[in-house]
Amino acid sequence: MAPNLKIKHGIWAVVPAAGIGKRMQSNIPKQYLPLNGRPVLEHTLNALLQNKNIIGLVIALQEDDSYWSDIKIHSDKPVLLASGGKERADSVLNALDTLLQSECFNEESDWVMVHDAVRPCVRQKDIDSLVEEVGADSNGGLLALPVRDTMKRQHVDNPTVSSTIDRDNLWHALTPQYFPAKNLKNALERAVQDNLTVTDEASAMELAGYSPRLVEGSEDNIKITRPDDLRLACLYLESQQNCV
Repeated sequence: MAPNLKIKHGIWAVVPAAGIGKRMQSNIPKQYLPLNGRPVLEHTLNALLQNKNIIGLVIALQEDDSYWSDIKIHSDKPVLLASGGKERADSVLNALDTLLQSECFNEESDWVMVHDAVRPCVRQKDIDSLVEEVGADSNGGLLALPVRDTMKRQHVDNPTVSSTIDRDNLWHALTPQYFPAKNLKNALERAVQDNLTVTDEASAMELAGYSPRLVEGSEDNIKITRPDDLRLACLYLESQQNCV
């Protein structure tokens, strides 16, 4: 799908990459683990920068990140660095503040597309669909997948079933998540100020009164959080390359 020519705003990718990822049982942050010979993060960033809709990228890193210098960027688009925060919302806000200081960024009209550092298998067609389907709707939107499995809720104090959840109208939230930069910044700042828990950008927008659009993405847009995910991502990337 070609970029929507009716879209008049610039689109910047934002990648919070200050996490450690303890569940990976690794000595290095999960975004820097090798995937098909290169760090996971390198695959992720180059996939975003490859997209025709995206004009630049800002990444939030830990202050003492010693791995970033090994990342190879295969694009001439601007890549800005921001300081990572304690929580995801802090990192995204720092990235937005960095964008605001850039001459290339238009605070009033530009949008941002926030993407997990450890989702290297995002497809170009899904990014395009997100831009196309959201259009200029200020509610923004996100890639997501309808829940297909039966959902169970466990008891608080032990791993036994408390209840079965109706899966109708339930979706798994993915990334990228795509919003007007100004609206997202205001929503995140309000959530942080009110000490509200936000696990993704869409939840901050929801708390601010917006209703983000759900855009169905691909099942191979997985988030690498456990060792088995890394092996699966390797297979997905190889499959995508073979299909090109």
